Amino acid sequence: MVLVVDDEAKIRHLVGSYLEREGHTVLLAASGAAALELAVGADLMILDLGLPDRAGQDVARHVRETLELPIIILTARAGEADRIAGLRLGADDYVSKPFSPGELVARVDAVLRRSAPSSPDGGARSFGEGVLRIDEQRREVCVDGHPVTMTRSEFDLLTALAARPGRVWSRRELANRIRGERDGGAEERAIDAHVKNLRRKLDDPPAAARLVLTVPGVGYKLGVSRDG
Repeated sequence: MVLVVDDEAKIRHLVGSYLEREGHTVLLAASGAAALELAVGADLMILDLGLPDRAGQDVARHVRETLELPIIILTARAGEADRIAGLRLGADDYVSKPFSPGELVARVDAVLRRSAPSSPDGGARSFGEGVLRIDEQRREVCVDGHPVTMTRSEFDLLTALAARPGRVWSRRELANRIRGERDGGAEERAIDAHVKNLRRKLDDPPAAARLVLTVPGVGYKLGVSRDG
């Protein structure tokens, strides 16, 4: 999941459309505050340094200190000193505006390949001593060895919860993870319907424990830990 942070809506949606065309799930943020809220659980951040509420450098620094999240800086600041400063912040790549959207997507893929952990099973993750297995690359889920068919929203909801097992996610956070900027009351209420459907599918195989837990007054969390 790629988080695109830029205060220009045209650039956000341009980059997002190119990424989605290549099979990436995309989140969009127009401010530093929104970026920090959505960064938890993202796989990579594309970050503009000129944000309206908070310096992009501060956002990058905070993300690098608290999350293992690759960052590609996308900015109009094209001088050598700016590039060096960006890389010293811990950015994995630096792209100057104007830019080629196709090249940016290629750079995203390259950074994700470099940062992906090597795994003999293609990157599938296991939770609850093998009760739950999620393969994000293949978009496949198994519970107790039984494959589970899910809608896109159900799968994205489950992967959001699995990004930080045990962390409590609010409905708003989950709506943002699934729908990007298109959050709101209706989207948040839809999360409850997705959770209901997800629970029914996850609990259908024999001996499957309840995996998605409700935290009253707050939201939802994954009820099992990641293996290994």
